[in-house]
Amino acid sequence: MRAILFLALAPLLLAPLAQADECDSATTQSDMNQCAGRQFQAADKQLNNLYQQINLRLKDQPQAKKLLVSAQRAWVAFRDAECEFSSSGVEGGSVYPLVYSNCTTALTKARVENFKTYLKCQEGDLSCPVPGL
Repeated sequence: MRAILFLALAPLLLAPLAQADECDSATTQSDMNQCAGRQFQAADKQLNNLYQQINLRLKDQPQAKKLLVSAQRAWVAFRDAECEFSSSGVEGGSVYPLVYSNCTTALTKARVENFKTYLKCQEGDLSCPVPGL
């Protein structure tokens, strides 16, 4: 029974690997743009997951929660504006989605690392806004 379940789920488990290989061998601009978009979506999903975890830890701290929401909104505005600026040299071109997505992915991954650091806070660490477990 377990073997059947594993075989049934194997394609789902291997799909991200296949997409990564697909992206490595993408040759058309359209394929590269789509891959870059998927990479951003994956990073954004990870960011949202971590954001929710932080939000849960702040459930008893409404002021800190409010500050998190404000900071995240400001960060999203910064990310989008920064990436619009950094990709403005290719605006209107077929490579624009690739350059823009690569920028948003890089900044989102950096924010993911910030959130991971917040989630590793030790109890009693006064320099950390997120209470430890």
